[in-house]
Amino acid sequence: MSQPVVAQSLVKRFGDFVAVDGIDFEIEPGETFAMLGPNGAGKTSTMRMVATISEPTSGELTILGLDARTDGPAIRNRLGVVPQEDHLDIELTVQENLMMYARYFGHSWSDARARAAELLEFAQLADRPTSLVEPLSGGMKRRLTIARALVNDPELVLLDEPTTGLDPQARQLLWDRLYELKERGISQLLTTHYMDEAEQLADRLVIMDGGKIVAHGSPSDLIRSSVTKEVVELRLDGVSSDDLPDGLRTERLRQRTLVYTDDSATTMAQIRASGIEPTNVLIRRSTLEDVFLKLTGHELVD
Repeated sequence: MSQPVVAQSLVKRFGDFVAVDGIDFEIEPGETFAMLGPNGAGKTSTMRMVATISEPTSGELTILGLDARTDGPAIRNRLGVVPQEDHLDIELTVQENLMMYARYFGHSWSDARARAAELLEFAQLADRPTSLVEPLSGGMKRRLTIARALVNDPELVLLDEPTTGLDPQARQLLWDRLYELKERGISQLLTTHYMDEAEQLADRLVIMDGGKIVAHGSPSDLIRSSVTKEVVELRLDGVSSDDLPDGLRTERLRQRTLVYTDDSATTMAQIRASGIEPTNVLIRRSTLEDVFLKLTGHELVD
Protein backbone atom coordinates (compact mmCIF):
# COMPACT_ATOMS: atom_id res chain seq x y z
CA MET A 1 0.00 0.00 0.00
CA SER A 2 1.34 3.42 -0.96
CA GLN A 3 1.93 6.00 1.72
CA PRO A 4 -0.92 8.52 1.66
CA VAL A 5 1.43 11.52 1.64
CA VAL A 6 5.17 11.98 1.19
CA ALA A 7 6.51 15.55 1.13
CA GLN A 8 10.19 16.33 0.61
CA SER A 9 11.63 19.87 0.70
CA LEU A 10 8.14 21.18 -0.06
CA VAL A 11 7.96 24.91 -0.78
CA LYS A 12 5.07 27.23 -1.62
CA ARG A 13 5.70 30.86 -2.50
CA PHE A 14 3.28 33.66 -3.33
CA GLY A 15 5.48 36.26 -4.97
CA ASP A 16 8.15 37.13 -2.42
CA PHE A 17 6.20 35.59 0.44
CA VAL A 18 7.22 32.05 1.46
CA ALA A 19 4.14 30.35 2.92
CA VAL A 20 5.69 26.87 3.18
CA ASP A 21 9.45 26.77 3.58
CA GLY A 22 11.04 23.43 2.67
CA ILE A 23 9.11 21.03 4.89
CA ASP A 24 9.40 17.23 5.02
CA PHE A 25 6.76 14.86 6.37
CA GLU A 26 5.13 11.50 5.66
CA ILE A 27 1.74 10.04 6.54
CA GLU A 28 1.37 6.32 7.14
CA PRO A 29 -1.65 4.28 5.97
CA GLY A 30 -4.52 4.49 8.45
CA GLU A 31 -2.83 7.26 10.42
CA THR A 32 -4.33 10.51 11.67
CA PHE A 33 -1.67 13.15 11.11
CA ALA A 34 -2.13 16.70 12.37
CA MET A 35 -0.60 20.06 11.54
CA LEU A 36 -0.69 22.41 14.49
CA GLY A 37 0.11 26.10 14.48
CA PRO A 38 -1.24 29.65 14.52
CA ASN A 39 -2.90 31.37 11.59
CA GLY A 40 -0.32 32.03 8.89
CA ALA A 41 1.90 29.11 9.89
CA GLY A 42 1.54 27.42 6.49
CA LYS A 43 -1.00 24.76 7.40
CA THR A 44 -3.67 25.68 4.86
CA SER A 45 -1.13 26.26 2.08
CA THR A 46 0.21 22.76 2.71
CA MET A 47 -3.29 21.32 2.74
CA ARG A 48 -4.10 22.97 -0.60
CA MET A 49 -1.00 21.41 -2.16
CA VAL A 50 -1.96 17.97 -0.82
CA ALA A 51 -5.46 18.51 -2.23
CA THR A 52 -3.79 19.24 -5.63
CA ILE A 53 -5.55 22.58 -6.00
CA SER A 54 -2.32 24.53 -5.50
CA GLU A 55 0.89 23.43 -7.21
CA PRO A 56 4.10 23.30 -5.17
CA THR A 57 6.68 25.93 -6.04
CA SER A 58 9.44 23.40 -5.49
CA GLY A 59 10.12 20.11 -3.76
CA GLU A 60 8.48 16.71 -4.14
CA LEU A 61 4.94 15.75 -3.16
CA THR A 62 3.35 12.35 -3.77
CA ILE A 63 -0.23 11.57 -2.77
CA LEU A 64 -1.35 7.93 -2.65
CA GLY A 65 1.70 7.05 -4.73
CA LEU A 66 0.91 9.63 -7.43
CA ASP A 67 2.66 12.88 -8.36
CA ALA A 68 0.75 15.91 -7.07
CA ARG A 69 1.88 18.00 -10.05
CA THR A 70 0.85 15.67 -12.86
CA ASP A 71 -1.81 13.36 -11.43
CA GLY A 72 -4.24 15.84 -9.89
CA PRO A 73 -7.51 14.41 -11.28
CA ALA A 74 -6.62 10.83 -10.33
CA ILE A 75 -5.60 11.95 -6.83
CA ARG A 76 -8.72 14.05 -6.26
CA ASN A 77 -10.88 11.07 -7.18
CA ARG A 78 -9.42 9.23 -4.17
CA LEU A 79 -9.55 12.13 -1.69
CA GLY A 80 -12.20 13.42 0.67
CA VAL A 81 -11.87 17.14 1.41
CA VAL A 82 -13.41 19.03 4.33
CA PRO A 83 -12.61 22.73 3.80
CA GLN A 84 -12.65 25.43 6.48
CA GLU A 85 -15.99 26.71 5.18
CA ASP A 86 -18.88 24.32 4.64
CA HIS A 87 -19.96 25.52 1.15
CA LEU A 88 -23.15 23.46 1.25
CA ASP A 89 -25.95 24.12 -1.23
CA ILE A 90 -28.57 25.88 0.88
CA GLU A 91 -31.24 25.43 -1.79
CA LEU A 92 -31.06 21.63 -1.50
CA THR A 93 -32.08 19.31 1.30
CA VAL A 94 -29.59 17.45 3.44
CA GLN A 95 -30.08 14.27 1.42
CA GLU A 96 -29.90 16.10 -1.91
CA ASN A 97 -26.57 17.68 -0.96
CA LEU A 98 -25.09 14.20 -0.61
CA MET A 99 -26.80 12.72 -3.66
CA MET A 100 -25.71 15.53 -6.00
CA TYR A 101 -22.12 15.25 -4.78
CA ALA A 102 -22.21 11.48 -5.30
CA ARG A 103 -23.32 12.07 -8.86
CA TYR A 104 -20.14 14.10 -9.49
CA PHE A 105 -18.21 10.89 -8.82
CA GLY A 106 -20.25 8.86 -11.30
CA HIS A 107 -22.74 7.18 -8.95
CA SER A 108 -26.12 6.33 -10.44
CA TRP A 109 -29.17 7.95 -8.82
CA SER A 110 -30.04 4.73 -7.00
CA ASP A 111 -26.48 4.28 -5.74
CA ALA A 112 -26.34 7.95 -4.74
CA ARG A 113 -29.53 7.57 -2.72
CA ALA A 114 -28.21 4.47 -0.95
CA ARG A 115 -24.86 6.13 -0.27
CA ALA A 116 -26.60 9.22 1.11
CA ALA A 117 -28.69 7.12 3.49
CA GLU A 118 -25.56 5.37 4.76
CA LEU A 119 -23.70 8.64 5.30
CA LEU A 120 -26.65 10.29 7.04
CA GLU A 121 -26.52 7.47 9.59
CA PHE A 122 -22.80 8.01 10.03
CA ALA A 123 -23.25 11.76 10.52
CA GLN A 124 -26.21 11.28 12.90
CA LEU A 125 -28.48 13.14 10.50
CA ALA A 126 -30.71 10.22 9.53
CA ASP A 127 -33.72 12.05 10.95
CA ARG A 128 -33.08 15.16 8.81
CA PRO A 129 -32.94 13.94 5.16
CA THR A 130 -35.59 16.38 3.91
CA SER A 131 -34.43 19.35 6.00
CA LEU A 132 -33.00 22.34 4.21
CA VAL A 133 -29.40 23.20 5.08
CA GLU A 134 -29.87 26.79 6.26
CA PRO A 135 -31.76 26.00 9.53
CA LEU A 136 -29.21 23.38 10.63
CA SER A 137 -26.93 24.09 13.56
CA GLY A 138 -23.23 24.70 12.95
CA GLY A 139 -22.39 21.22 14.20
CA MET A 140 -24.94 19.60 11.91
CA LYS A 141 -23.61 21.50 8.91
CA ARG A 142 -20.08 20.43 9.77
CA ARG A 143 -21.10 16.76 10.06
CA LEU A 144 -22.93 17.04 6.73
CA THR A 145 -19.78 18.49 5.14
CA ILE A 146 -17.75 15.55 6.44
CA ALA A 147 -20.39 13.10 5.19
CA ARG A 148 -20.24 14.75 1.77
CA ALA A 149 -16.46 14.29 1.72
CA LEU A 150 -16.96 10.53 2.10
CA VAL A 151 -19.31 9.89 -0.83
CA ASN A 152 -16.45 8.58 -3.00
CA ASP A 153 -15.06 6.17 -0.35
CA PRO A 154 -11.80 8.16 -0.08
CA GLU A 155 -8.51 6.64 0.98
CA LEU A 156 -7.34 9.93 2.48
CA VAL A 157 -9.51 12.62 4.09
CA LEU A 158 -8.24 16.19 4.43
CA LEU A 159 -9.77 18.19 7.27
CA ASP A 160 -8.90 21.88 7.38
CA GLU A 161 -9.78 23.37 10.80
CA PRO A 162 -12.82 21.07 11.10
CA THR A 163 -14.15 22.29 14.46
CA THR A 164 -13.49 26.03 14.33
CA GLY A 165 -16.47 27.92 15.73
CA LEU A 166 -18.23 24.88 17.18
CA ASP A 167 -19.35 24.61 20.78
CA PRO A 168 -17.74 21.92 23.02
CA GLN A 169 -20.60 19.43 22.60
CA ALA A 170 -20.53 19.73 18.80
CA ARG A 171 -16.74 19.32 18.80
CA GLN A 172 -16.97 16.12 20.85
CA LEU A 173 -19.56 14.65 18.49
CA LEU A 174 -17.42 15.53 15.50
CA TRP A 175 -14.40 13.92 17.14
CA ASP A 176 -16.45 10.73 17.56
CA ARG A 177 -17.11 10.64 13.83
CA LEU A 178 -13.39 11.13 13.09
CA TYR A 179 -12.48 8.33 15.49
CA GLU A 180 -14.87 6.09 13.56
CA LEU A 181 -13.13 6.94 10.29
CA LYS A 182 -9.82 6.00 11.86
CA GLU A 183 -11.25 2.67 12.99
CA ARG A 184 -12.19 2.03 9.36
CA GLY A 185 -8.53 2.51 8.38
CA ILE A 186 -9.07 5.79 6.53
CA SER A 187 -6.00 8.04 6.66
CA GLN A 188 -6.59 11.61 7.79
CA LEU A 189 -4.64 14.85 7.46
CA LEU A 190 -5.91 17.38 9.97
CA THR A 191 -4.98 21.03 10.35
CA THR A 192 -5.92 22.76 13.57
CA HIS A 193 -4.83 25.47 15.94
CA TYR A 194 -6.53 23.67 18.85
CA MET A 195 -3.85 21.82 20.80
CA ASP A 196 -6.42 19.68 22.65
CA GLU A 197 -7.84 18.55 19.30
CA ALA A 198 -4.41 17.48 18.09
CA GLU A 199 -3.75 15.63 21.36
CA GLN A 200 -7.09 13.83 21.12
CA LEU A 201 -7.06 12.86 17.46
CA ALA A 202 -3.51 12.66 16.13
CA ASP A 203 -1.21 9.64 16.08
CA ARG A 204 1.57 12.01 15.04
CA LEU A 205 1.77 15.69 14.32
CA VAL A 206 3.98 18.52 13.22
CA ILE A 207 4.05 21.95 14.81
CA MET A 208 4.45 24.68 12.19
CA ASP A 209 5.52 28.27 12.59
CA GLY A 210 6.44 30.72 9.86
CA GLY A 211 6.16 28.10 7.13
CA LYS A 212 8.58 25.72 8.83
CA ILE A 213 8.18 22.57 10.89
CA VAL A 214 9.59 23.28 14.34
CA ALA A 215 8.74 19.91 15.94
CA HIS A 216 7.33 16.54 14.98
CA GLY A 217 6.33 13.35 16.79
CA SER A 218 3.43 11.92 18.75
CA PRO A 219 1.66 14.35 21.10
CA SER A 220 2.82 12.51 24.21
CA ASP A 221 6.42 12.23 22.99
CA LEU A 222 6.61 15.92 22.15
CA ILE A 223 5.28 16.94 25.55
CA ARG A 224 7.53 14.50 27.40
CA SER A 225 10.70 15.44 25.52
CA SER A 226 10.19 19.20 25.26
CA VAL A 227 8.72 20.44 28.52
CA THR A 228 8.33 19.54 32.19
CA LYS A 229 5.49 17.46 33.62
CA GLU A 230 3.65 20.43 35.10
CA VAL A 231 3.16 24.14 34.56
CA VAL A 232 2.37 26.63 37.31
CA GLU A 233 0.49 29.64 35.94
CA LEU A 234 0.89 32.72 38.13
CA ARG A 235 -0.76 36.13 38.25
CA LEU A 236 1.80 38.45 39.80
CA ASP A 237 -0.05 41.76 40.17
CA GLY A 238 2.43 44.39 41.31
CA VAL A 239 5.34 41.91 41.22
CA SER A 240 7.80 41.35 38.38
CA SER A 241 8.57 37.83 37.23
CA ASP A 242 12.22 38.88 37.54
CA ASP A 243 11.70 38.79 41.32
CA LEU A 244 10.98 35.04 41.30
CA PRO A 245 13.66 32.80 42.81
CA ASP A 246 16.70 32.06 40.66
CA GLY A 247 16.83 28.75 38.85
CA LEU A 248 13.15 28.61 37.85
CA ARG A 249 12.37 28.23 34.14
CA THR A 250 9.75 30.84 33.34
CA GLU A 251 7.92 32.34 30.38
CA ARG A 252 6.25 35.73 30.66
CA LEU A 253 2.95 36.13 28.79
CA ARG A 254 0.55 39.06 28.60
CA GLN A 255 -1.26 38.50 31.88
CA ARG A 256 0.50 35.45 33.30
CA THR A 257 3.88 34.05 34.15
CA LEU A 258 4.41 30.35 33.46
CA VAL A 259 6.77 28.33 35.64
CA TYR A 260 7.82 24.93 34.26
CA THR A 261 8.42 22.27 36.86
CA ASP A 262 8.30 18.55 37.59
CA ASP A 263 7.23 19.22 41.20
CA SER A 264 4.67 22.00 41.55
CA ALA A 265 4.38 21.71 45.34
CA THR A 266 8.11 22.24 45.87
CA THR A 267 8.15 25.08 43.34
CA MET A 268 5.27 26.92 45.01
CA ALA A 269 6.90 26.48 48.41
CA GLN A 270 10.08 27.99 46.98
CA ILE A 271 8.19 30.96 45.52
CA ARG A 272 6.33 31.68 48.75
CA ALA A 273 9.51 31.29 50.81
CA SER A 274 10.98 34.13 48.73
CA GLY A 275 8.23 36.44 49.98
CA ILE A 276 6.07 36.39 46.84
CA GLU A 277 2.36 35.59 47.14
CA PRO A 278 0.78 35.37 43.67
CA THR A 279 -2.66 36.87 43.09
CA ASN A 280 -3.76 33.65 41.42
CA VAL A 281 -2.21 30.18 40.95
CA LEU A 282 -3.21 27.48 38.46
CA ILE A 283 -1.35 24.16 38.37
CA ARG A 284 -1.87 22.02 35.27
CA ARG A 285 -0.18 19.39 33.16
CA SER A 286 1.97 20.50 30.25
CA THR A 287 0.35 20.67 26.81
CA LEU A 288 1.32 21.06 23.20
CA GLU A 289 0.86 24.81 23.60
CA ASP A 290 3.74 24.77 26.08
CA VAL A 291 5.84 22.87 23.55
CA PHE A 292 5.04 25.50 20.94
CA LEU A 293 5.83 28.35 23.33
CA LYS A 294 9.16 26.83 24.23
CA LEU A 295 10.14 26.30 20.58
CA THR A 296 8.91 29.58 19.12
CA GLY A 297 8.72 32.08 21.97
CA HIS A 298 5.07 32.95 21.35
CA GLU A 299 1.64 31.45 21.93
CA LEU A 300 -0.32 29.37 19.45
CA VAL A 301 -3.08 31.98 19.35
CA ASP A 302 -0.69 34.76 18.27
